Amino acid sequence: MPAASQLAFRKSSYSSATGQNCVEVADVPGLSAVRDTQNQEAGHLEFPAQEWAALLSTAIRP
Repeated sequence: MPAASQLAFRKSSYSSATGQNCVEVADVPGLSAVRDTQNQEAGHLEFPAQEWAALLSTAIRP
């Protein structure tokens, strides 16, 4: 995993313009890094890319 400063975090287009209650995600080969937009200095959590994809597919089911 590259250093956090080298990760390209992005915020969902569904997030509010004020940035409240948002998370950011950075994808690297085989992993997804997730952090709190409001508390970036707290670091990030790392998930295997396959597990992150499974979480998202479950969360967006109608």
